[in-house]
Amino acid sequence: MIPITSFAGLDVAIFGLGASGNATALALMAGGARVAAWDDSDIGRSAAEKAGIPLADLMTENWARFAALVLAPGVPFTHPEPHWTVTKAQGAQVEVIGDVELFGRERAAVCPEAPFIAITGTNGKSTTTALIAHILRESGRDVQLGGNIGFPVLTLDPLTPERYFVVECSSFQIDLAPTIKPSVAALLNITPDHLDRHGTMENYARVKEHLVAGADKFAIVVDDDWTRAIAKRHAGSGAEILTVSTRDTADVTFSGSRIFFRKEPVADLAGIDSLRGRHNGENAAAAYAALRLSGLSDGEIVPHFATYPGLVHRMEQVARLQHVIFINDSKATNAESTETALATWPRGIHVILGGKAKEGGIESLRPYFPRIAKAYLIGAASDDFAKSLGDDVPFEACGTMDVAVARATEAALGSGPAEAVVLLSPACASFDQYKNFEERGEHFRRLVTAELARRRAP
Repeated sequence: MIPITSFAGLDVAIFGLGASGNATALALMAGGARVAAWDDSDIGRSAAEKAGIPLADLMTENWARFAALVLAPGVPFTHPEPHWTVTKAQGAQVEVIGDVELFGRERAAVCPEAPFIAITGTNGKSTTTALIAHILRESGRDVQLGGNIGFPVLTLDPLTPERYFVVECSSFQIDLAPTIKPSVAALLNITPDHLDRHGTMENYARVKEHLVAGADKFAIVVDDDWTRAIAKRHAGSGAEILTVSTRDTADVTFSGSRIFFRKEPVADLAGIDSLRGRHNGENAAAAYAALRLSGLSDGEIVPHFATYPGLVHRMEQVARLQHVIFINDSKATNAESTETALATWPRGIHVILGGKAKEGGIESLRPYFPRIAKAYLIGAASDDFAKSLGDDVPFEACGTMDVAVARATEAALGSGPAEAVVLLSPACASFDQYKNFEERGEHFRRLVTAELARRRAP
């Protein structure tokens, strides 16, 4: 745990008692703050109370006594409208912040020399974050990994000058971190997502830009209009910047299977299954740039690409049977993520799609329809996705994952000797049938394991 001492002796309100909210309460209490925590859910309040966290109904509290409201990242801050706790806080001129802001303030106060690498982007941030942490660890550094991936940031080990903190930051977390100042930041891409929480693309891009605006050094992938504009705005800011691209105009580029630094080849990712596909090449190039900015040499970075085990639920190969590989890409919760998966194989893809659809559905995937042998539709988006696929892609409305896995396996095994792929890449949120994408991916893995055991049985 990282005790938060900056609110010692002060009253702090906390709303949202999931994993990050509870961790925040305990960290503030450890640092000497007086906590008043609340959640709309009986389950959340009960779990917090069992953990020894003081509860207070924030609807009836005197807000003048609070020094801050710490809001869980899943609670609306600005859109579609501010949560009632935000309205009360603002009415009492109480600042509204999040756990990443608390981490940043504590680092600035007690250990500003602790390396802090922050990663954001619409897609690819979890892979890039995990890859950076892996390479740092393999090169002998003391590393803590958390934030929007793995563990809440305040549950990590305490700050020390030698300890690297590699933190994935969602737009929700950045929005609640007004003074965030990482030593190195990486911005990967900006495409439409979470507009229900940010209102417009301009607002969403502004939040993402805030991460690099506070950084002393940053790596930025300049392959979309939004990130190119951000890089241009900060070119004369005094920050050390490395641009990253799949084109040959950036400092760090990815082409074919190789990463180049200022036109010199530095790494070849050919044959590394955990980094297959152009999107993972771009993630690796961004990780390389962030690590170079962090002071690592090529000799400390490049050999460890090959030992990266991959990210669970993101292009994760879970099994092979004969000529068929099974890929768990449950983390593909929007069409842009699914696009990168479909781009990995030229043909023979048996893809499981569906769930709670994002705006735009799968229309953007149309250029990749010829690669799909058949689609298997599940969840609430099935009817809309069926209309998009139309006569262009054979599809089957399966309803549930168990039916989809069985049908896709049968078809892929019967497709002939060429390599085929059973790919779970839903292009949707999971919330219609699952608690989260992790639960969805675990269900896929269990079903594949059972299907393969059945087929291998004598």
